[in-house]
Amino acid sequence: MKDLKIFNSLSNTQETFKPLVEGKASIYCCGPTVYNDPHVGNFRPVVTFDVLRRLLIHLGYEVTFVSNYTDVDDKIINRAKELGISEKELTESVIAEYRRLVSEVGALQPDETPMPTVYMPEIIKYIEDLVKKGDAYEADGDVYLRVRNIPNYGELSGIAIEDLQSGARIAVESKKEDPLDFALWKKTTEGIKWPTKWSEGRPGWHSECCVMIDSIFRAQNGYIDIHGGGFDLKFPHHENEIAQSKAHNGNKLARYWMHNGFININNEKMSKSLGNVILMKDVVKEYGGEAFRLMLLACHYRAPASFSVDTIKEAQTKFNQLTMSVRKSAVALQLADIDIDALKPSNEDTFLDAMCDDLNTPNALAVLYEENKVLNQQLRTRPLNLEALGDSFAKVRTYCEVLGINVQVPHLSEEDKQLYKDYDEAKANKDFEKSDIIRKTLIEKGIF
Repeated sequence: MKDLKIFNSLSNTQETFKPLVEGKASIYCCGPTVYNDPHVGNFRPVVTFDVLRRLLIHLGYEVTFVSNYTDVDDKIINRAKELGISEKELTESVIAEYRRLVSEVGALQPDETPMPTVYMPEIIKYIEDLVKKGDAYEADGDVYLRVRNIPNYGELSGIAIEDLQSGARIAVESKKEDPLDFALWKKTTEGIKWPTKWSEGRPGWHSECCVMIDSIFRAQNGYIDIHGGGFDLKFPHHENEIAQSKAHNGNKLARYWMHNGFININNEKMSKSLGNVILMKDVVKEYGGEAFRLMLLACHYRAPASFSVDTIKEAQTKFNQLTMSVRKSAVALQLADIDIDALKPSNEDTFLDAMCDDLNTPNALAVLYEENKVLNQQLRTRPLNLEALGDSFAKVRTYCEVLGINVQVPHLSEEDKQLYKDYDEAKANKDFEKSDIIRKTLIEKGIF
């Protein structure tokens, strides 16, 4: 099995991936808080970690991929009030739309999509365990983690606890023993809430993900191979997840931590204050999810991605070029009675070298685009070199599958093959009326 090297945010170095269980890979990617239409920034991790998942599968790993929906949050409560609907109605509608958009950008749906509302008994029990151990405490119905109890707190983000202490002196909450402590449980009288020995309330955001990981991967003592998410989650969210897992399970929750960069709009940071937030549904409607995916893959996942009309239109053109050549070659090979699904690339080392170098998708795309040129050259060669055409087709198709680029591959029935032969014959006989009619049918079938 080819070695995969990934940049581990925890060690701040590139490391060779070594799974906890031989031949298997466990991944958890932080998902959205489902209170409103998702924007393009929400889909950078969707694409990044879908590519990682596809690559691991291609390398022969059995992958378990989990990504949550946060369905308990103040934003959800406030938005539901604005719309005059229940929190459940809001979250269910947003999740349905999010799932649709995940498919539109060519991503596989997660194996599991846990939600805090479903895992509330486990969350409460986990917090109770931390209180019993003395790593958490109750104060007027709220529960806080004792940050100073956690060894090497700040190791993921690289923020020293002394720096945090200095920044926290301004806003000290009287209920806390220490301004650095963070909430595991919050007492509330508003919105959805659950009864506990401390109060009626709901969990702190940082508790939800680590408890769901602990529950789903209990057989591994709540320890997984890879935890991923956007760079903005490194601190405090992921740091605080690690803190709780250290206290509860004695591990750092994940062996490898991966973080993707932001999406900039016309080279400016995307923010509500700048009024440049772009919704994912609008991008899909205007340009297609495949173009958005290709645009992101054109830069390294840890670097900022630039969204502009020019960059996504360029990606759209590239996608159309790939689609055209794959379709034409698939048809040519099948007309020669070659089983296109049985074709395997003769060599994919250059492509995999790029992909296994911390998901270097820009370099991998360069290999794909170069091979697509070769494929087009083979299509123009007369007579067709079917062996060379088949090999080039298999490479382009395989590379697209690993990158998650959904190029449609037509599969011809015997009737379709005859129809194509009739089209060629009509053209040769200069029966343009007949050839135009057949051509229209072939277009409708997605063959031409």
